[in-house]
Amino acid sequence: MARESPRVVIVGAGFAGLWAARGLAGAPVQVLLVDRNNFHTFLPLLYQVAAAELEPEAIAYPVRSILRRMPNVDFLLAEVDGLDLAGQQIQTSAGTIPYDFLLLAAGSTNHFFGVPGGREHAFPLKTMADAVALRSQILDCYEQAAHQTDPEQRRQALTFTIVGGGPTGVEFAGALAELINGPLRKDYPRLNNQESRVLLLEAQDALLPGLPPRLQAYARARLQQMGVEVELGAQVEEITDSAVHIAGGRIIPTETVAWTAGVQGLSETSAWELPVVRGRRVAVLPTLQSPDHSNVYLLGDLASLEQAGRALPMVASVATQQGKLAAQNILRQLRGQPPLPFRYHDKGSMVTIGRNAAVAHIFGRSFTGFPAWILWLGVHLFNLIGFRNRLLVMLNWAWDYFFFERAVRLILPRQ
Repeated sequence: MARESPRVVIVGAGFAGLWAARGLAGAPVQVLLVDRNNFHTFLPLLYQVAAAELEPEAIAYPVRSILRRMPNVDFLLAEVDGLDLAGQQIQTSAGTIPYDFLLLAAGSTNHFFGVPGGREHAFPLKTMADAVALRSQILDCYEQAAHQTDPEQRRQALTFTIVGGGPTGVEFAGALAELINGPLRKDYPRLNNQESRVLLLEAQDALLPGLPPRLQAYARARLQQMGVEVELGAQVEEITDSAVHIAGGRIIPTETVAWTAGVQGLSETSAWELPVVRGRRVAVLPTLQSPDHSNVYLLGDLASLEQAGRALPMVASVATQQGKLAAQNILRQLRGQPPLPFRYHDKGSMVTIGRNAAVAHIFGRSFTGFPAWILWLGVHLFNLIGFRNRLLVMLNWAWDYFFFERAVRLILPRQ
């Protein structure tokens, strides 16, 4: 039976996929959004779940609730197993799905840069499951240390290492230091808090690459004031279940290594008959289309596109803008008009470091300290999906700010 209107299949309910679905809402197309999870995760606040500052449900929102007011958009909970680009269909765990237009916005995965033991022993911070597992690991280390009589073993359990000095690594380091020096210090009065260590390892010579040097220096100084040991030029060579090995022969005994050093495209991209480039991302035309398939769009972290001679960053703002343009271009194609090229409008970057401290570089201007922190709070609250989530996050932040308390110190079962 023929379909009355073209079918657009969107793979991935992240920022790019959702914004594309919004752009097609009410249009003369049938839209099917496919994802392995039935919720959208607000990834910029994922590190706060790992630092016991927010509940997982505070930054996750059911996809079907988002789509309620989009009558032409449906949702399918399934895994994508393969693509048949010639036959215009995708294979999923729920069966084969035909399409007229395909938007691939499945996100990215961790990039361990070939570091031995990274995949096996490090704790990534990419998904909700990762954040909950990392939170449980941190709290479990404190439980072990509380009854550990061997000083060396206790110090090893209370040493927390973060690999990667980008925005996620800096934000998590600050949040973890506040957790250790606040709630956990009160929870474990018999432990010597001086034995707890937070180390932030960055292979380059500065934190937050891409931001002005003044903001980089501020972030480093602020973290050090909070007790975080920042080590620049620290190239990780190996990770084991009990230590981190750094170039030059230095070994740091630790049971917890949080990996925030980088991401790359999905491993499946190599089998999708698409032009894969560095970082397992897919090369796209300026219009975000696949070079060989004009009805296939690549969005977000999967897409490799340069602007002003540099690859676009794998951040939420790029993904949302690409989702909007992809929806617009599909409608243009249906009207017989040529697709428009993508131009990223960089509104700036901001990174919070801890209580009353952040850095922001917006429209060419730099801010630090309390003004940047207020700006960071407002932008993240505004961009959260759902009034309930905004209220939950705001209440958790207020509770933490006024009472120096974290309410989500739960150790959940782990595999």
